Amino acid sequence: MDISTKYLGLTLKNPLIVGASNLVTDIDMLKKLEDAGASAIVYKSLFEEQIQLENLELYQNLTDYNERHAEMINLFPENIYESGPEEFISKFAAAKKALSIPLIASLNAVYDETWYAYAKKLEEAGADALEVNFYAVPIDFDVDGRGIQNEELDVIEGIKKSVSIPVSVKLSPYYTNPLYTISEMDKKGADGFVLFNRLFQPDINIDLEKHHFPYNLSHEQDNRLALRFAGLLYSNIEASICASMGIFNGADVIKMILAGADVVQFVSTIYKNGPKQITKMLEEIEAWMATKQYESLNDFKGKLSNKNTKDPFAYRRAQYVDILMKSDEIFKNYPMR
Repeated sequence: MDISTKYLGLTLKNPLIVGASNLVTDIDMLKKLEDAGASAIVYKSLFEEQIQLENLELYQNLTDYNERHAEMINLFPENIYESGPEEFISKFAAAKKALSIPLIASLNAVYDETWYAYAKKLEEAGADALEVNFYAVPIDFDVDGRGIQNEELDVIEGIKKSVSIPVSVKLSPYYTNPLYTISEMDKKGADGFVLFNRLFQPDINIDLEKHHFPYNLSHEQDNRLALRFAGLLYSNIEASICASMGIFNGADVIKMILAGADVVQFVSTIYKNGPKQITKMLEEIEAWMATKQYESLNDFKGKLSNKNTKDPFAYRRAQYVDILMKSDEIFKNYPMR
């Protein structure tokens, strides 16, 4: 039984990729994930904003006692006020040496020059591919949505010129038309798309009357949006398709491949169930394939995509209307008290 697949031009032994998280910064955990059967791992994201905040904090700490009197202008040399991604890059390189499976770098930068510079540094550190993490949170009323999209298209084009490794794009689902956005990014040379980024939202503690930011794991039903867009994108773009968010078991993986995904990414199921869950997922996939007499993933990939499904309304709004028309059926499972 062949469960290998292609993603970003890389040949992977199976479609299970561990997504970016704090878990993968531990070398022992990396090895456990590899031993459990992961075909690739996405390393924790390099966020330029974090580096900028650390630089600001360092600057404030080092300049607190400046200009105490005329003979003491400053205590520390100015060239230590700026720190870069060197420590992160060093840890990434160490993780790469510890693994025999592909290690994908994840990057979220702010400025054009740092997107390109950091991408090049990660390539030099041994990254097998780069995952560009687009995470735009609009807080300015004057910023036009098309401006944000055009800036992202320019970033993709610039990164592709800066590195020779494959480049995927991890997107949020909040574009007006994700299909158009993905199509345009595909034309700019993106090698793959990860559907979708899980964005963390603020919450409010009403007792303390303060903001707090809970770390919420995904839930099993969160994968349906990725399934929809994987099904719509299948055979319509050149790039690879990776379904993310809400992938917990072998059945979830099978659904995504039936819709048209090449691979999946997951994190929450590892937090909840440990690395052994990867082995279990692989066993579930192979058992299902044996039952269905499929010899490879390609035998059923995209079988239920928008292109191949016999139901013309499966991926359209009519599906939503049909559910509303049958809304009385919900009372069979959830009777009102």
